[in-house]
Amino acid sequence: MSEDEQPANRLRKELPAEVPPSRSPSADDPAGGPGAAQGERNGVTGRQRLLKGLWPPRLTRAQLIVALLLFGLGFGLAVQVASNSDSDSALRGARQEDLVRILDELDDRTQRLEDEKQGLEKQRDELENSSDQAEEARKQTLEKERQLGILAGTVAAQGPGITVTIEDTKGTVEADMLLDAIQELRAAGAEAIQVNGVRVVAGTYFADADNSVSVDGNKINAPYRFQVIGKPQDLEPALNIPGGVVQTLEKEQATVTVERSSKIVVDALRAAERPDYARSSSQ
Repeated sequence: MSEDEQPANRLRKELPAEVPPSRSPSADDPAGGPGAAQGERNGVTGRQRLLKGLWPPRLTRAQLIVALLLFGLGFGLAVQVASNSDSDSALRGARQEDLVRILDELDDRTQRLEDEKQGLEKQRDELENSSDQAEEARKQTLEKERQLGILAGTVAAQGPGITVTIEDTKGTVEADMLLDAIQELRAAGAEAIQVNGVRVVAGTYFADADNSVSVDGNKINAPYRFQVIGKPQDLEPALNIPGGVVQTLEKEQATVTVERSSKIVVDALRAAERPDYARSSSQ
């Protein structure tokens, strides 16, 4: 029997050629399979394929719109927080004496409103109880007319108050700074004000004009002198609160002097204007 005809050789000849077994996935090769082997043969690791899939990011239009809306919301919140911090910074850095003064000023304003309420109630009671209601009504009308004339600037006034003098040698004081002083004085209870001979009323406006200031179209120059009728104990602290009128003007290298007085005369008058269209509803 020849060698090829032996049983063992004949069986080996009939079987197919042996194929090397494939390597199964393991912990060291999480991707596994022929793809991973092919990737390693090409010099690309699994981490590199992961980074390549994440960057550059592929954003849809909806995702981009949401991102822009969130950015706008965050920016608005940041601006609001910063604004609140700036408005509260003056009070946070204020001394205890200044805070007590501010609280006292608020209490005084509340007391003034309460006094006004009681005065109106008293007028009502007098009208209801007076035997001659027509005469009492006439007296109250004249008194009200006098009060309104003071507020409208058509009647001269005198009383306790303060004189505020602002020296502006550098020419840095602007109209809005003087307007801030007027608003602060009104909030503190000022009843009549005139600036450099110009009566200040509800409709008064300030404007810058050739290195000076114009009040209702009347040009005034430094030093600016405010004559204010009101309670001096309320008016002066209102100007000196931390971050208030005096500190603002001093930052502009202006000099501010406040003097209390038992008698301030406000005698600058405004012409009474008759409305073109408005009429009393009682006629």
